[in-house]
Amino acid sequence: MSGYEHLTRALSACGRDGFTGELRVGGTPGGTFHLGEGRVVAAESPGAPGPEALLLRSGRVSGEQWAELVRESGGARWPATALIARGYTGAAQLRVVCAMALHDAAFAIAAGRVDDCERVPTAQPFAQVPMGEPPLGLMQGSARRLAALGALPHPVHPDRERPVPAPAPTVPDAELTVLRRELLAHADGRRTARDLAFRVGRGVYTVTVEVARMLGDGLLVCVESPTPIPVRPLPDGRALRPRRAAPAQPSPPAPHTALPRRKPGSFFRLWNGIPK
Repeated sequence: MSGYEHLTRALSACGRDGFTGELRVGGTPGGTFHLGEGRVVAAESPGAPGPEALLLRSGRVSGEQWAELVRESGGARWPATALIARGYTGAAQLRVVCAMALHDAAFAIAAGRVDDCERVPTAQPFAQVPMGEPPLGLMQGSARRLAALGALPHPVHPDRERPVPAPAPTVPDAELTVLRRELLAHADGRRTARDLAFRVGRGVYTVTVEVARMLGDGLLVCVESPTPIPVRPLPDGRALRPRRAAPAQPSPPAPHTALPRRKPGSFFRLWNGIPK
């Protein structure tokens, strides 16, 4: 049974059982589905930007404002009420952002490697989409996204290919969308589609599809291995140099051993007036 099938069965069983709590998915990137009475009310994964990252990157709220909202909400993980009360976003707009992030996290988890699924019951689930999504419908949506991505002429994986701009682009810069310009600016041979999604503050599915299309349009090319990180010069123009090894310390002197006293010689006795 593939990882996707294993995940689908585990989530569907949570739906049938009316489970409330967390379904923790081990693997790469892995993640956590939060369920309330059998419906998925939030999903988190290191493979996809969450609502917080999307809001911060969009400029609707700054990092300082977010920290203040969390303090006002008593350390709440998701200060939705404060976000709306402060006017940083509308209620409908926030629901859309949270739903997009939920589906994006489900896609990222399903597209990766699934090793195991573990239920952890909780009294009150962490909810970002109060009405929730039926587990089977959520996984069917992920399957459609995976199929659409695989049907493209140059499909890519969210966490595999690391594109760079093509040396001779075939599309004039004036015809590029804002997203394509951002991807060209940040595609450096070290970032995957997942990395680029976090960088530009867009959904990982959206960015992965756009990277695949830009490969087909001759705007991006893929390198076989990650581009090495360049050595940046110091402010005075000197290149960074490896640190020199510390000079070897001399060995400590051997402990002093008192020598046996010798009788004064004839010259010493004569000089100091000591009789023989």
